[in-house]
Amino acid sequence: MAGFVDEAQLHAKAGDGGAGAVSFRREAHVARGGPDGGDGGRGGDVWLVADANQASLLGFRDHPFRRAGNGTHGSGKRRHGQRGADLVVPVPVGTVVRDRAGSPLCDLSREGDRWLAAEGGAGGRGNARFLSNTRRAPGFAEQGERGEERWLDMELKLVADVALVGYPNAGKSTLIATVSAAKPKIAPYPFTTLEPHLGVVRLGRDGDEVEVVLADVPGLVEGAAEGRGLGHRFLRHVERARVLVVLCDLASAEGVAPAEQERVLLGELGRYRPELLERPRLVVGSKLDAADPAALPAAPRLRISAVTGEGVADLLWQVADLVVAARREAADHAGVPGGAVVVHRPAVEGLSVERAGPGAWVLAGRAAERAVNLSDLTDEGALAEAVRRLRRLGVDRALSRAGAHDGDEVTVGPVSFLWYRDEALSPTEAEGRDGRAARPAARRRKRSAP
Repeated sequence: MAGFVDEAQLHAKAGDGGAGAVSFRREAHVARGGPDGGDGGRGGDVWLVADANQASLLGFRDHPFRRAGNGTHGSGKRRHGQRGADLVVPVPVGTVVRDRAGSPLCDLSREGDRWLAAEGGAGGRGNARFLSNTRRAPGFAEQGERGEERWLDMELKLVADVALVGYPNAGKSTLIATVSAAKPKIAPYPFTTLEPHLGVVRLGRDGDEVEVVLADVPGLVEGAAEGRGLGHRFLRHVERARVLVVLCDLASAEGVAPAEQERVLLGELGRYRPELLERPRLVVGSKLDAADPAALPAAPRLRISAVTGEGVADLLWQVADLVVAARREAADHAGVPGGAVVVHRPAVEGLSVERAGPGAWVLAGRAAERAVNLSDLTDEGALAEAVRRLRRLGVDRALSRAGAHDGDEVTVGPVSFLWYRDEALSPTEAEGRDGRAARPAARRRKRSAP
């Protein structure tokens, strides 16, 4: 079984809200106690949280389903239902979340960043909430709202200070194994490394240490930016690196000159993400112990041998200086204070009107859909309450601005009604979207001329 997975799917299901209760106070010597139905509890949310203890998306490969708890129903004596338990899903730092169409939704690039993946359904209000001077004994309550449910694609982009970039078998794994506790597979053939590895290097004395995270990225070949050699999967792990170390093999088995290796590698990085060429970088000649002396004059000035250790200390100090400078610059331009946790929430949806055809309109927006979905529209009182909520949301004005005319059909969720602009609403029969059973809806009737 592979130990590193950088692509996975998530099925997030938030908890459903509990239903409100229809109840009336019953007590000795109290003839008309009035409504006392409690509200239903809200469903739990599903949160994704960036956790440094998570190394990959392996846990989602075979078990992508995550579900929060449901809210409980309300009951009499104004007892409200319990809220459903939220579900916190830890993911690796650097996880990018996309919808099924590929559009990015969130980038959890810092430890502790949170994103609301699925919002729990609202709990229904009990009949005690609908008591008014004109409605003394409401016999209806709201149903609980269903929690959000959706599939998401997750992609991991490693977060490291330094990315080691080079041809296959250029000595990247040997270098990271030499300077850190990482244990990548090392063998004398290309594409030994098929998954990224992270290593931590500490330089300096106690109290003045610099900690640098190195990423051993699998080897790149010409055409990697177009996907050759799994280039897309490898290159994305370079995107977040502050500093690039380009390793040029001084003892290439294919006889490719170091200058040609540098040209190809930088060209692939530029084609994949042009901004990568603006990152601080070091060009280093590797395998100095096995290099042909005749090729050294054309080799990079900085040369190392990870086997003998020659030049490695100098390389690490230069890398540390570049990392410290890059961190300082990033802190100066950061949008949030250092150490602050970013909480991502979906933007609040407003009310929108879309034309569905000649004389037909669709009202979109969670608030409008809630007005009808939470109500038991078979009850006259609940239907009147749904109509009132729609009017308070500004449905009349939105339809008028969109160009709706008297008698046009308007659909909200599963309910349709005929709209007239100059009369109060009264319940009538209308078909749902599926065209089957008749459902109560709202219709405006014109006043007859005197």
